[in-house]
Amino acid sequence: MDELSHVDESGAVRMVDVGGKELSRRRAVAKAELRMAPETARILRQLPKGDALATAQLAGIMAAKRTSELIPLCHPLPLTHVDVTLEVGAEAVEIVASAETTAQTGVEMEALTAASIAALTVYDMAKAVDKGMRIVEVALVEKTKERVS
Repeated sequence: MDELSHVDESGAVRMVDVGGKELSRRRAVAKAELRMAPETARILRQLPKGDALATAQLAGIMAAKRTSELIPLCHPLPLTHVDVTLEVGAEAVEIVASAETTAQTGVEMEALTAASIAALTVYDMAKAVDKGMRIVEVALVEKTKERVS
């Protein structure tokens, strides 16, 4: 880790040139955790399927597809698959997002964006009943790359 990939020798920001790289099948998985009061988690668990959690799932998928519009130096990628799951526990919602592509650069930012936006969506929908919610972690948990034959 000698240098930042998006900064040139003079310190100016730049988009990384991936034009010379071979296509690879790439996958990344990220997670986010939104902690809340037990009563808030109970309310979320009792909602009919298709309400808050489905909205957050769709928001995460949509966010992954728009990552290059949100993060200035990300390449627009042809995503082949995005999945976002949300599980309500006793005092938290755990979100796992995965993104896949066959491209010249990875999909970590897409997975992280999906997990983040899904967490923010749940936060937005539950903030009226719980002012103390906290997004405590957003992290990349897996990254794979396979050569395309």
